[in-house]
Amino acid sequence: MSNSTKYSFNKEDLKKIGIGLLIALGGALATYLEELIPGLDFGAYSAIAVAINSVLVNALRKFLSGLNQ
Repeated sequence: MSNSTKYSFNKEDLKKIGIGLLIALGGALATYLEELIPGLDFGAYSAIAVAINSVLVNALRKFLSGLNQ
């Protein structure tokens, strides 16, 4: 694993940032889809729901990646 220099990113850093972005988008998408369920409205707790859904998306990603090994 190579370290990037100060104030720069290497390919590995950019890949990890991209994966983090996809996890965050997955959490937001899951929250949006959950709010389509009639009677379910997170209201002021939408940000917390997105954070929890993002953690769940990451846990699912890690679980599924372990199945391939």
